[in-house]
Amino acid sequence: LRQTARGFLDFCYTPELAIEATLQPIRRFGLDAAILFSDILVVPDALGQPVRFVEGEGPRLDPIDLAALDRLDVEAVVPRLAPVYETVKGVRAELSPETAFIGFCGAPWTVATYMIAGRGTPAQAPARMATFTDPERFARLIDILVEASARHLIAQIDAGVQAVQIFDSWAGTLDDLGFARWSIAPIRAIVDRVKAAHPGVPVIGFPRGAGERAVAFIDGTGVDAVGLDWGADPGTIRRCQAKAAVQGNLDPLRLIAGGPALDEGIDRMVETFSGGPWIANLGHGIEQVTPIAHVERLIERLRGL
Repeated sequence: LRQTARGFLDFCYTPELAIEATLQPIRRFGLDAAILFSDILVVPDALGQPVRFVEGEGPRLDPIDLAALDRLDVEAVVPRLAPVYETVKGVRAELSPETAFIGFCGAPWTVATYMIAGRGTPAQAPARMATFTDPERFARLIDILVEASARHLIAQIDAGVQAVQIFDSWAGTLDDLGFARWSIAPIRAIVDRVKAAHPGVPVIGFPRGAGERAVAFIDGTGVDAVGLDWGADPGTIRRCQAKAAVQGNLDPLRLIAGGPALDEGIDRMVETFSGGPWIANLGHGIEQVTPIAHVERLIERLRGL
């Protein structure tokens, strides 16, 4: 299917392809929810910072000039992402009523790290340095991303998604002060905007690498659920469950390994999470080399609870 698209973003922006990609795992595995096939970097692309994907290397952007942020056009985001919302409408029309549909965006901090460096970097040092050396302009970039991301999520909900997730994949690179200012505060602003437009729609936040700070993340952002990676300890998980639903947190490498390693991870996950509201999931994305039989084993085990 992917080979029929000219590139990854073309794949995301071609509704018939993105609809099919979203529905395939539902058809094959009968999962409880579908998640929109898209990418967190459609937002900077729509703002006017072109994104390209290099085969085998990942996303590439021309690094943003913090002195030229006026070039970013928030008003253009929703019109430019119209194909994404067409995908949402098409998926919702195909899904059965009992299958939920999740939309998403990247958190401002995580998206900003790519916009600053032009790519993923070790510990996202270029963006972290910008927060120290040019905090006022960096804050302006975050404000732009808050507005663009909120509009993007609201447009997805308008088109038919029933929950949204905000991925802060690089939250764990921030110190405590940075975590409060650049992860929690911007996500809180997005949650407030989404809830004002759609009060009943759940918002999930995923501060990858946050560790025990996930508890403060729930308090500070007002999310309805929090995603936890495989590093979350049982005490943190239970403190989170006292405040919100949790999602996670099987190590994706256990799913690749299969056998006793997979069963051990499933048992531990069920034992740790089942005392409160919980969405069974991986602690991060599924890897391309994951054997399908291992996915089937995971689902079989969870369905048998």
